[in-house]
Amino acid sequence: MKWFAAALATVLLLLQYRLWISGDGLSEVLRLKSAVATQRADNLKLSERNRQLSAEVRDLKQGYVALEERARTDLGMIGSNETFFQVVPPDARMRPSLEAPPVGAAPARTAKR
Repeated sequence: MKWFAAALATVLLLLQYRLWISGDGLSEVLRLKSAVATQRADNLKLSERNRQLSAEVRDLKQGYVALEERARTDLGMIGSNETFFQVVPPDARMRPSLEAPPVGAAPARTAKR
């Protein structure tokens, strides 16, 4: 009977080792739960993105408003009854400097031909 109790204790210890310490035990279960939660969050983001894309496709197929907006923003197109104005920021190299040179700075030299 002693050997049977010893065998049962050994099996119990081996099962406890496998549950708590080994790579496919409780730590793996916790890691997988975390991975599932992360994947669910990613799936929610992607399903929202898919919903937006399907709405955009539906708009592009049914109406010209979305198509016109896409042409304006992506391709830079304008309507036939519109006037295009392009505002260009001034170039810093061509603009004369209104600031005084720092004290002790050498005057700027110009090339003579």
